[in-house]
Amino acid sequence: MDTRTLQIDGLRIAYRGSAGRGRGAILIHGNSSSGGTFRHQLEGELGTRYRLVALDLPGHGNSQWAADLAGYSVPGYARVVAGVAEQLGMEDAALVGWSLGGHVALEAHDRLPRARGFVIYGTPPLAFPPAMDQAFLPNPAFNFGFVAEVGEDEANAYARSFVAPGSEADLQSFVSDILRTDGNARVGLGASIKPDGYQDEVQVVANLTRPLAVLHGEQEQLVSADYIRELAMPSLWRGEIQVISGAGHAPHWEQPPAFDALLDDFLSGLRS
Repeated sequence: MDTRTLQIDGLRIAYRGSAGRGRGAILIHGNSSSGGTFRHQLEGELGTRYRLVALDLPGHGNSQWAADLAGYSVPGYARVVAGVAEQLGMEDAALVGWSLGGHVALEAHDRLPRARGFVIYGTPPLAFPPAMDQAFLPNPAFNFGFVAEVGEDEANAYARSFVAPGSEADLQSFVSDILRTDGNARVGLGASIKPDGYQDEVQVVANLTRPLAVLHGEQEQLVSADYIRELAMPSLWRGEIQVISGAGHAPHWEQPPAFDALLDDFLSGLRS
């Protein structure tokens, strides 16, 4: 995958694009990951049919590190996503967000009013104060997403929480991304969980009129499907969460054929 760069708010932002020229979708990665996590989508059949763009958020992958913690907040990331969409002429693209990326997609909904639709997974919409004990499952590895210093052992534990228990999926790319992420990005994310630190996502999904798809790995180790099912989401695609068998927190990596089929169906059904 060739990596290109844009200048957004004074930061060098890296991104990768697929060969397709169909309907657009911007892929937003999770905490301590990078756009490279969408390799299967960018390089596979899905990428030949659609114009897929996967960016590296500030402090992640090949993008420049932010100057302060505000650049690592959910609103800060949403500004970058909106900037990428505008510079690439993709203001009407669907936003596809994994984990942290899903929170960023929801935050960007009003910055990109022409976005056709939203896909989130590994992302429990949060109100304020957030019901963390209900939205997330008890997993010690979750805490590694909010600390500055992460060593090899912690990175491996964090990466294992992304997949189904006992999964044989290759985790090395996750580990490498975790270790090269700016530690302040994790600290800044934690610091942004405060009053007015992000939009009330429970209200966002309750009032969203554009299509919203919610995907969920059947063997998810971090996020509670029961919590999400209790939320009011009137524009929910197909009227229910789409569960992907044999996958945990990262179904796009563990079960790309099933994930891609759902994303294909969603994108092909959006209005032109």
